[in-house]
Amino acid sequence: MTSFRIERFPFTRAMVGQWTEDDGRHANWPVVYTLSSDGDIYIGETLNARGRLRQHLDTASKQHLTAARIVIDETFNKSVCLDLESYLIRLFAGDGKYQVVNRNEGITDADYYDRVRYRATFDEVFDELRAAGMFTRDIPAIENSDLFKLSPFKALNQEQAIAMEGILEGLFEDLELGGGSTIVVQGDPGTGKTIVGVFLMKLLRDIQISNPNDRPESDSLFSEFFVEGYAELLRNFKIGIVVPQQSLRKSIQKVFAKTPGLGKNLVLTPFQVGESTEEYDLLVVDETHRLNQRANQPSGVQNKKFREINERLYGNDDLTKTQLDWIRSRSRHQVFLLDEAQSVRPADLPAAVLGPLVQGAKSADRFYPLVSQMRVAGGADYIDFIRRMLRGEASESRTFPNYDLRIFDDLGAMRDAIRVRDVEHGLARLVAGYAWPWKSKKDALKPDIELDGVALQWNRTATDWINSPGSIDEVGSIHTVQGYDLNYAGVIIGPDLRYDRVSRRVFADRDSYFDTKGKENNKTLGVTYDDDDLLQFIVNIYAVLLTRGMLGTYVYVCDPALRTYVEELLQGSKPTEKPRPNG
Repeated sequence: MTSFRIERFPFTRAMVGQWTEDDGRHANWPVVYTLSSDGDIYIGETLNARGRLRQHLDTASKQHLTAARIVIDETFNKSVCLDLESYLIRLFAGDGKYQVVNRNEGITDADYYDRVRYRATFDEVFDELRAAGMFTRDIPAIENSDLFKLSPFKALNQEQAIAMEGILEGLFEDLELGGGSTIVVQGDPGTGKTIVGVFLMKLLRDIQISNPNDRPESDSLFSEFFVEGYAELLRNFKIGIVVPQQSLRKSIQKVFAKTPGLGKNLVLTPFQVGESTEEYDLLVVDETHRLNQRANQPSGVQNKKFREINERLYGNDDLTKTQLDWIRSRSRHQVFLLDEAQSVRPADLPAAVLGPLVQGAKSADRFYPLVSQMRVAGGADYIDFIRRMLRGEASESRTFPNYDLRIFDDLGAMRDAIRVRDVEHGLARLVAGYAWPWKSKKDALKPDIELDGVALQWNRTATDWINSPGSIDEVGSIHTVQGYDLNYAGVIIGPDLRYDRVSRRVFADRDSYFDTKGKENNKTLGVTYDDDDLLQFIVNIYAVLLTRGMLGTYVYVCDPALRTYVEELLQGSKPTEKPRPNG
């Protein structure tokens, strides 16, 4: 039985006064509320609705809001209201109908008594708000969107909150001292590195433009940074976030365009940083491992730009300079988000560069590791198992009870299973290593991958492929899915990765690997990549692909010996029947 009610009235001084006079508890009872106009919405919680609403009426940034909705429940307490507030902020930001005008003051994902029961009530609150026209989509559709997944309004886990607080304290300490700083956040796939980067950008912008007359609730995680003095340290503070990958960069730009205080112009390519005539105070770098060293770029224009940037920054074309050096040269402070095991091409920064970067941050007490697994339901054990399996180091079979992990010996069956999961959950896609030439680029009718009587094509778009029309019928490459979440991933491990039964080792088949940029030698630096080097890139690629699925991963292996090895490790993970899509 529903125990809550939502009261709605115009957000005017007269109506707020009338509402608060109706019930004395409006000055002493925990509630959650929304203030909205046609395009903007603010979500809050308070123990004193009368005082808080009057405070908003006196705040210039809230005076354009016209409608108030108050969620009242006799069973609510402070912890419940904080959780519901965070829940609604995330859903409104992910839906995209309104621009969420909240500051990013921070709430951790904290547990409390009877949370499961209250969460069921939250869904009912959502349904009532949606029925009133406040949302355009249902919860699953919202949660599958990039606006939701890349939103700066995430509830941080304890590990991320500790890292965020450490980053802020270190940054403000360095600003007061007048020096520079280099911060590193390191974590496996799914630990939330991008969340930290996006959250930090919004939080710093909110502190920078904060109004001392509109102070946050005392329960806010980072309320201490909204007091007088911190905004002054950020006066004229120029920030940006660098995203090397085109697809992920476009997605983050869409999120920033919908977020007050941010803007898509803050999302940069490494080349834009190198070409900038102004110095940045802070650059946040996502997927740092995908920054480039000097190598043959995808186009002649970029090769020319690389040379020109080096000459302008360093007086000559120093071949040892990397895009990491550009970022350090053009900014006083940096936050690098990285996972050394996700470098997938020879042009990516090598371990010889990333290693000293990490060690330097550790020595300066500016290193923050992320360990807790947020994406994959199989947890950190699954990530570790996959990496050991791909290196040929796993010897004992494993099962992951909370994770749908299966191996298929028929590609058609795996494709059909992925289609079923897409109908059920959304965001189920086929992905593969670059083990087939991209014939469809030149002839749109030609199949690229033909196995078991199934003909498939590579992704037809390089940006936002996962959400593009027809993507359920295509196969995504590493360059379209790195940095993204799927609910289910159907991974085709091609003949570029093989297994030797006699030596019990995995090895790379160079002739079956078709990413030209992924295996070419670096003539500029005089570096040759042998088969062991290529193996490391291919292993990293499949490690990324096999850790995209939040709810499950389905696997098809081309090499017979490798398939047998994987089947032995995944005993009990084969499907019992061939599923067919609904309808």
